[in-house]
Amino acid sequence: PGRVICKLLCSGEKEVDLAVQSAKAAFKIWSQMSGMERSRVLLEAARIIREQREEIATLETINNGKSIFEARVDIDISWQCLEYYAGLAGSLAGEHIQLPGGSFGYTRREPLGVCAGIGAWNYPFQTACWKCAPALACGNAMVFKPSPFTPLSVVKLAEIFTEAGVPKGLFNVVQGGAATGQLLCHHPDVAKISFTGSVPTGSKIMEMAAKGIKPVTLELGGKSPLIIFSDCALENAVNGALMANYLTQGEVCCNGTRVFVERKILDVFTKEVVKRTQKIKIGDPLLEDTRMGALINRPHLDRVQGFIKQAKEQGAEVLCGGDLYVPDDPKLKNGYYMRPCVLGKCTDDMTCVKEEIFGPVMSILPFDTEEEVVERANNTKFGLAGGVFTRDIQKAHRVVAALKAGMCFINNYNVSPVELPFGGYKASGFGRENGRAAIEHYTQLKTVCVEMGDVESVF
Repeated sequence: PGRVICKLLCSGEKEVDLAVQSAKAAFKIWSQMSGMERSRVLLEAARIIREQREEIATLETINNGKSIFEARVDIDISWQCLEYYAGLAGSLAGEHIQLPGGSFGYTRREPLGVCAGIGAWNYPFQTACWKCAPALACGNAMVFKPSPFTPLSVVKLAEIFTEAGVPKGLFNVVQGGAATGQLLCHHPDVAKISFTGSVPTGSKIMEMAAKGIKPVTLELGGKSPLIIFSDCALENAVNGALMANYLTQGEVCCNGTRVFVERKILDVFTKEVVKRTQKIKIGDPLLEDTRMGALINRPHLDRVQGFIKQAKEQGAEVLCGGDLYVPDDPKLKNGYYMRPCVLGKCTDDMTCVKEEIFGPVMSILPFDTEEEVVERANNTKFGLAGGVFTRDIQKAHRVVAALKAGMCFINNYNVSPVELPFGGYKASGFGRENGRAAIEHYTQLKTVCVEMGDVESVF
């Protein structure tokens, strides 16, 4: 907490170019291999990650501050992602189309080339796997830039790929902040950019990519609604609200931070959520029983605290937490810890309800009717996720159909299996990670038209 782990040099123009050129050379070899050959290498990488799960999870906890319990889940999702795309690699195919007179056409799914991945600091290893697994399965190479706040675990991933047998330079890591990211976006040999992070940065990346007509995938922020109807299974809904707000210290883009609760159960729900939130064990993230670790850095902790102060000024009521937490262990006294916070008496026009806080802060908002809550839920520039808790199956499907969000949950929250596409509507971005959908974003389609007779000329 607050101590320097190691020092890394930022990659400048020379280093970025070296990384891209080496990826370009590896791409020539990798893209000529069959899907099955690529599949075997990806499966080997997945096996190594599984084998080194504990070591990588520990590194991730030191890297990011999340609990070791959660870091292990991230590592499991990572190897599952590689396994999933290894399974798809051998089945990537185009189609054959019959044309008149025995002529025909066919399509080929071809890789793009060198793809740039720019990662976020909340799920450093997992984000890298979500980007490189489909990219590599489709035959691309990747240059990846992790966040400067979490530079470590992605280097481990690069070592694992090398050990698994990818061509040298196929997955390269460059380190640095915005300047390094800019160099990647502007590099003429980068074919595509996949970015996870904030809306303002996403907008800049799209602008830079436009200069080179490069496709982008943007996975940006959110202010997602979680709708709790009075006919829900209460304990489930409370668990869902905790999962929707407090994973990785609340630093999750798809968190359901606007918790809309039907007025009939507002008091009982709020009481239970507050009780459970106060029981969350905060402290050394490397301890087995810790459930909430430290926030990423001091400026971010200050920013989250600022949102809580502003919420109070605007009339919200702090029902629990929100203050700094100082662990008993003297080694942790300078850590960036805070108690998870529940805000009551919230209204839709408050800053804490409109803007992404990206910390362990839950805002509770009462509602009366289904129609009203859907309208309020959609009244945001974001559209990453949304959730509904109800026992009424028709209502559940009706409400998620009406939500303008890319990832919806019914009677659960923040469950992201790699088989399902993940991504946003509106300002939350576009393009999809995971599932078959990601294949579209890492291949381009070539159409071939074959004439089996004589060419008829109109001239």
